[in-house]
Amino acid sequence: MKRTIVSPAAPAAIGPYSQAVELNGTLFVSGQLPVNPATGEMPEGIEAQTRQSLTNVFAILKEAGLGSNDVAKTCVLLADIKDFGAMNAVYAEFFPEDKPARVCYQVAALPKGALVEIDAIAGK
Repeated sequence: MKRTIVSPAAPAAIGPYSQAVELNGTLFVSGQLPVNPATGEMPEGIEAQTRQSLTNVFAILKEAGLGSNDVAKTCVLLADIKDFGAMNAVYAEFFPEDKPARVCYQVAALPKGALVEIDAIAGK
Protein backbone atom coordinates (compact mmCIF):
# COMPACT_ATOMS: atom_id res chain seq x y z
CA MET A 1 0.00 0.00 0.00
CA LYS A 2 1.26 3.47 -0.92
CA ARG A 3 0.89 6.42 1.47
CA THR A 4 2.06 10.03 1.13
CA ILE A 5 3.81 11.51 4.16
CA VAL A 6 3.61 15.25 4.83
CA SER A 7 5.24 16.94 7.80
CA PRO A 8 4.45 20.56 8.70
CA ALA A 9 7.88 20.61 10.41
CA ALA A 10 9.64 20.31 7.03
CA PRO A 11 9.43 22.63 4.02
CA ALA A 12 6.58 22.02 1.62
CA ALA A 13 7.46 20.48 -1.73
CA ILE A 14 8.41 23.15 -4.29
CA GLY A 15 7.35 21.05 -7.26
CA PRO A 16 5.17 18.14 -8.33
CA TYR A 17 6.48 15.67 -5.75
CA SER A 18 5.80 14.57 -2.16
CA GLN A 19 8.01 15.11 0.89
CA ALA A 20 7.98 11.32 1.25
CA VAL A 21 6.15 8.23 0.13
CA GLU A 22 5.78 5.05 2.14
CA LEU A 23 5.33 1.90 0.08
CA ASN A 24 4.93 -1.48 1.78
CA GLY A 25 6.83 -0.38 4.89
CA THR A 26 9.66 1.41 3.09
CA LEU A 27 9.85 5.21 3.31
CA PHE A 28 11.37 7.20 0.45
CA VAL A 29 12.18 10.75 1.59
CA SER A 30 12.63 13.28 -1.20
CA GLY A 31 15.78 15.39 -1.25
CA GLN A 32 15.63 17.98 1.48
CA LEU A 33 17.14 21.38 0.88
CA PRO A 34 18.36 23.34 3.90
CA VAL A 35 15.23 25.49 4.01
CA ASN A 36 13.88 26.47 7.41
CA PRO A 37 10.15 25.62 7.16
CA ALA A 38 9.19 28.47 9.52
CA THR A 39 10.96 31.24 7.59
CA GLY A 40 11.55 29.84 4.09
CA GLU A 41 15.18 30.93 4.42
CA MET A 42 18.41 28.95 4.17
CA PRO A 43 21.18 29.38 6.74
CA GLU A 44 24.70 30.36 5.69
CA GLY A 45 27.55 27.84 5.46
CA ILE A 46 27.80 24.12 4.85
CA GLU A 47 27.56 23.09 8.52
CA ALA A 48 24.34 25.02 9.15
CA GLN A 49 22.88 23.92 5.82
CA THR A 50 23.69 20.25 6.50
CA ARG A 51 22.09 20.53 9.93
CA GLN A 52 18.93 22.08 8.45
CA SER A 53 18.66 19.51 5.64
CA LEU A 54 18.97 16.66 8.14
CA THR A 55 16.53 18.34 10.54
CA ASN A 56 14.04 18.39 7.67
CA VAL A 57 14.70 14.71 6.87
CA PHE A 58 14.22 13.79 10.53
CA ALA A 59 10.95 15.75 10.75
CA ILE A 60 9.60 13.66 7.89
CA LEU A 61 10.89 10.44 9.44
CA LYS A 62 9.17 11.37 12.70
CA GLU A 63 5.89 12.06 10.88
CA ALA A 64 6.13 8.52 9.49
CA GLY A 65 6.90 7.06 12.93
CA LEU A 66 10.56 6.38 12.16
CA GLY A 67 13.94 7.51 13.50
CA SER A 68 17.64 7.48 12.70
CA ASN A 69 18.07 3.75 13.29
CA ASP A 70 15.41 3.04 10.65
CA VAL A 71 17.36 4.81 7.88
CA ALA A 72 18.92 2.30 5.48
CA LYS A 73 20.47 4.67 2.96
CA THR A 74 21.02 8.36 2.29
CA CYS A 75 22.23 10.32 -0.69
CA VAL A 76 24.08 13.59 -0.12
CA LEU A 77 24.43 16.08 -2.95
CA LEU A 78 27.07 18.78 -2.50
CA ALA A 79 27.59 21.91 -4.57
CA ASP A 80 31.32 21.58 -3.75
CA ILE A 81 33.01 18.31 -2.77
CA LYS A 82 35.52 20.38 -0.76
CA ASP A 83 32.68 20.70 1.79
CA PHE A 84 32.71 16.92 2.35
CA GLY A 85 34.61 17.00 5.67
CA ALA A 86 32.50 19.73 7.22
CA MET A 87 29.26 18.09 6.02
CA ASN A 88 30.45 14.72 7.30
CA ALA A 89 31.12 16.07 10.81
CA VAL A 90 27.54 17.37 11.12
CA TYR A 91 26.09 14.25 9.44
CA ALA A 92 27.80 12.06 12.08
CA GLU A 93 25.90 13.91 14.85
CA PHE A 94 22.59 12.75 13.35
CA PHE A 95 23.67 9.11 12.96
CA PRO A 96 25.71 8.32 16.11
CA GLU A 97 24.86 4.59 15.94
CA ASP A 98 23.79 2.13 13.28
CA LYS A 99 24.92 4.31 10.39
CA PRO A 100 23.08 3.96 7.08
CA ALA A 101 24.68 3.24 3.74
CA ARG A 102 25.40 6.46 1.85
CA VAL A 103 26.54 7.97 -1.39
CA CYS A 104 27.83 11.53 -1.77
CA TYR A 105 28.23 13.42 -5.04
CA GLN A 106 29.30 16.84 -6.15
CA VAL A 107 26.71 18.27 -8.52
CA ALA A 108 26.83 21.22 -10.90
CA ALA A 109 24.17 23.14 -8.95
CA LEU A 110 21.35 22.68 -6.46
CA PRO A 111 17.95 24.42 -6.34
CA LYS A 112 17.85 27.85 -4.70
CA GLY A 113 21.68 27.96 -4.65
CA ALA A 114 21.84 25.47 -1.76
CA LEU A 115 25.17 23.95 -0.76
CA VAL A 116 23.66 20.57 0.16
CA GLU A 117 20.60 18.39 -0.41
CA ILE A 118 19.96 15.08 1.37
CA ASP A 119 17.45 12.30 0.74
CA ALA A 120 16.83 9.06 2.63
CA ILE A 121 15.35 5.59 2.42
CA ALA A 122 14.08 4.09 5.66
CA GLY A 123 12.07 1.05 6.69
CA LYS A 124 10.04 -0.29 9.55
